[in-house]
Amino acid sequence: MNTDIFTLLAKYNKEANVKMNEVINSLSEEEWNKEFPGYYKSVHELCSHLFLSDYRWLKRAKAVRTYKSLSDEYFSKDYHPDEIAFSGIAEYIQKRQELDEIMAGFVNELTENDLEQSFEFTNKKGITVNKKLRVYLLHLSHHETHHRGMISLYLEMLGKENDYSSLYPYG
Repeated sequence: MNTDIFTLLAKYNKEANVKMNEVINSLSEEEWNKEFPGYYKSVHELCSHLFLSDYRWLKRAKAVRTYKSLSDEYFSKDYHPDEIAFSGIAEYIQKRQELDEIMAGFVNELTENDLEQSFEFTNKKGITVNKKLRVYLLHLSHHETHHRGMISLYLEMLGKENDYSSLYPYG
């Protein structure tokens, strides 16, 4: 596996988030926080979960080596996994854009050797995991896509048209 796939996935992630966030930016505060019968009860909770997950995964990747894009200053905060990371839509969009830029910079720094490096961490359930960086990065991308699909469903239930699921335009 080479770094090109991760460049493609980061580009797709960033552009899909831009399209999704255009719709999210049109939500009222009530729609942003409306409860649905899913594990994550609102668009707000899902967006927070995605941001925090991406943040933690990128912070963990610093164990492989030093990357200019993964600055200690940005990754100094220790978010709780269930924390709501932002108060409103504007703050969410700003933080999401920042993190997507960091993610794009990170994948541009990756080498083939980096992808084969293993690192270990303990997840929020207390389970220690050791895998290659490429596995973690594939997980990160699939996790994003999965939860964007959930957000898409919530947006449809709110009567908001949306379509940001296609990967092929970016390859």
